[in-house]
Amino acid sequence: MAVTQSDIDSLNAAIASGTRQVTLGGQSVTYQTTESLIKARDNLKQELVNQQAVAGGAVRSKRSMLYYVGRGYD
Repeated sequence: MAVTQSDIDSLNAAIASGTRQVTLGGQSVTYQTTESLIKARDNLKQELVNQQAVAGGAVRSKRSMLYYVGRGYD
């Protein structure tokens, strides 16, 4: 699912008004608590940032390397 800024705006409006039912992408979603709305908004924000990074070609490598240059076991 492609995340848009309007999806995030819809969640922000629901949080501000105190409602727990939001329509995103043509589907109506009812959240149990305001906390779950905030978590959903934060997740969508992160997904939007990731989509923009992929579109801009600025995707970081997920591979990590660890180098140890200390003394070995004697």
